[in-house]
Amino acid sequence: MKLKNQTIDLGLSGYDKLFMTEQERADTRKPKVEELPLSELTPFKNHPFKVKNDAEMAELMKSIADAGVLSPALARPKEGGGYELISGHRRLAACKALGMNTMPVIVRKLTDVEAVITLVDSNLHREHILPSEKAFAYKMKYEALKHQGTSSQVGTKLRTDELLAQSSGDSRNQIQRYIRLTNLIPEILQMVDDGKIALTPAVELSYLQPSEQETLFSVMDSDEVTPSLSQAQRLRRMSEEQRFTDSAVMQLMSEVKGNQVEYVRVPVDKLRSYFRPGTSMKQMTETLVKAMDFYNRHLERQRRDRDAR
Repeated sequence: MKLKNQTIDLGLSGYDKLFMTEQERADTRKPKVEELPLSELTPFKNHPFKVKNDAEMAELMKSIADAGVLSPALARPKEGGGYELISGHRRLAACKALGMNTMPVIVRKLTDVEAVITLVDSNLHREHILPSEKAFAYKMKYEALKHQGTSSQVGTKLRTDELLAQSSGDSRNQIQRYIRLTNLIPEILQMVDDGKIALTPAVELSYLQPSEQETLFSVMDSDEVTPSLSQAQRLRRMSEEQRFTDSAVMQLMSEVKGNQVEYVRVPVDKLRSYFRPGTSMKQMTETLVKAMDFYNRHLERQRRDRDAR
């Protein structure tokens, strides 16, 4: 009885792989870098990290012009063609500014949750990061982790913000403070980025309603003032107790702060009787300075007239 020819599966993966060294096998598992056209790369939707034309960008452009892109970007394939950039937005902007056509990119298939986590983690290590960038980055990753189901009830698994703290370097409370900043209107958030309002007062202001924040910003902008922590806390209480009015905000913001010296304290109600309704504190101050200048010149003329007699 003759046996038919049979193929016996020995669990081998091919002749070439059979005779590969461990190093060669490891090399085959490394991500491949591709030169992709810049036209096929689109920024990650709503990514929070700003691409600014600043000194760091100029330095990056010089480095790329001299030596090329040393670190490949990361992207994922898009449905319908092209690629969505996960990391490398500044490198993409620099290559475009230099008139280049392609850049090195690692292409990897990632889910939405994996893409968000990778995007945030690849940017949080940067030396210079704006408060607004941290705020929206933490919020994106927080929501991604919750969606992924990596957190549960306290006592069974780590809370989402605790997981976030483990990978970020900021404490759980600090992360919560940053996420609160996403409730600020853009104008006030910009003042935080510019260093005009510190993080802790900004967190207190984030509890104000958007319309209340707009009122506050109008006063800050016209009078060139910013709230101290104490003032921010009182503004929050005013909002919670439904006592937040234009006049109350103007009165509070006209107070003298503890670090201000040689400041003339004049009741606002007395000043307003000399000005038209709606005149800002800044306008009143400028008018008072001009009035004092006029008064001093008047006294100087009187003195000269007396000396001439």
